[in-house]
Amino acid sequence: MPPRSPLAPDAFPELPVIGGARFAYVEAGVRYKNRPDVMLAVLDPGTVMTGVFTRSATRSACVLDCQRKITGDDGGKGAAILVNSGNSNAFTGRAGEDSVNAICKAVAEITGVPEYRVFTSSTGVIGERLPHDRITAKLAELKDKLSPNALPDAARAIMTTDTFPKAATAEIDVDGKTVRIAGIAKGSGMVAPDMATMLVYIFTDARIGRDALQSLVSEISDKTFNNITVDSDTSTSDTLLMAATGASGVDVTWNAEFTQALYDVMLDLAHQVVRDGEGATKFVTVHVTGAASDADARTHALSIANSPLVKTALAGEDPNWGRIVMAIGKSGARAERDLISIRFGEILVAEKGWVAQSYKEADGAGYFKSPEIDINVDLGIGEGMATVWTCDLTHGYISINADYRS
Repeated sequence: MPPRSPLAPDAFPELPVIGGARFAYVEAGVRYKNRPDVMLAVLDPGTVMTGVFTRSATRSACVLDCQRKITGDDGGKGAAILVNSGNSNAFTGRAGEDSVNAICKAVAEITGVPEYRVFTSSTGVIGERLPHDRITAKLAELKDKLSPNALPDAARAIMTTDTFPKAATAEIDVDGKTVRIAGIAKGSGMVAPDMATMLVYIFTDARIGRDALQSLVSEISDKTFNNITVDSDTSTSDTLLMAATGASGVDVTWNAEFTQALYDVMLDLAHQVVRDGEGATKFVTVHVTGAASDADARTHALSIANSPLVKTALAGEDPNWGRIVMAIGKSGARAERDLISIRFGEILVAEKGWVAQSYKEADGAGYFKSPEIDINVDLGIGEGMATVWTCDLTHGYISINADYRS
């Protein structure tokens, strides 16, 4: 496993117990030995399940199965989520579907959760059959280990090339009662906007209707997970599942504080994925304003964030602003050369179609030595704006992915 990212948070957060949710993890040897690679979450009856998924045309069997199930009536039943790392069960044909069915059936039998309420995710190598028997053989052990305190361990079990487990949490007070949210995620490479950009599992003890929660999750995903990119590659397996157990008894439907708390958790997780970008040494915020529309602003921001030339300049701490000009010009969205201004943080770099008279290369070079960099672009055309988060592209990314299957 690569060394811990230099951009990693200082500490893993203390996750609260979410009423109505229990977790477990095991070492099943799906691909690697002597590391946790399967997690199980079992959720009490009455739990509401929502989700968003990758739009890849080569979605995995797990994703397709979850998409079929997520819109169904819960019937007051519980739910279960099983996740394995090491093998994505993607592009595996009928064998992939058979693996999903076998796992769902076995989980249903051992937990008592209806099979149509069992959701699975797989992450890892594409195109290899999932040895699902290794997973089902561990279900009894998983059931015995279920605990409301095991969510941190579950975060570690879903890692692949991640260098640190990812988690975020929030609490709000509603009429004197506490509502808790806790989420875990994995993601390091093959990360690009098109929902969900990684695997994410969020749990709350709030009570909220399915339609209201789905609306929230979809809307916030577009502002968070769909605005991060590590390498412009969208995974076949991206999944975000959110469970609301209702154990707190507090209804948060259309509650502004809950909406903000959920946004904070999802943004925190999204940022952690970028901070763990394979080989990353820079956390980069690309903020575009003055575009003809928000959509145009996002197109420009993603063009900058995904440009290999911009990303390698960031890695080399070279403030080569010409590459940003290039990325704007190639995006396909509207831009007018002589109206563009570019700033590195607060440093004015270029304006009116030329380098700013006040700009000094030494200032830009000094700024690029920071582990956190803001690239601010104003197009001077309209009111559209967007923010995208990315990282640099280093030799570490090449090393990790060149050796990924070995």
